[in-house]
Amino acid sequence: MVVHHQNTKEQEVWALLNQIPDPDIPVISIVELGIVRQVEITANAVLVTLTPSYSGCPAMYVFKQDILTLLNSCGYKNVEIRLSHSPAWTTDWIDTATKAKLKQYGIAPPQHPAAETETVFSNRKVACPFCDGNHTKRTSQFGSTPCKALWFCNDCVQPFEYFKCY
Repeated sequence: MVVHHQNTKEQEVWALLNQIPDPDIPVISIVELGIVRQVEITANAVLVTLTPSYSGCPAMYVFKQDILTLLNSCGYKNVEIRLSHSPAWTTDWIDTATKAKLKQYGIAPPQHPAAETETVFSNRKVACPFCDGNHTKRTSQFGSTPCKALWFCNDCVQPFEYFKCY
């Protein structure tokens, strides 16, 4: 995650943005997810740059509305949100502490570098977030959101979601 704290106002905005939960995974913030790429403060505006986790992510509308609502309520009246698709978002931007939060929430975090992109036919094993067992199998390429897949653990007999690598 690229975070540049250049002044007190920028630090304040970063801290505020870190309070906005991901609507699909409320235990992590949009900052922890790595989609907030940059905050710029000018004389008359706040510019927040976001990188979508994937093209067409339906949560982007929610992210934008949450950012505008929060920043406006904190006195930032002229807020501009820009999307940046380059570089493309990657699960490599999710740090170790955030991956631990995903696991504690019951979602297996990305377990491989994004360079080792998974395919629909991947036979890779994913550790269960509940028991750490490796006797798991994918039951569906898509979970509750397109960025997650459904898996099942044969050790603890629990279904779980896996946050796919991108």
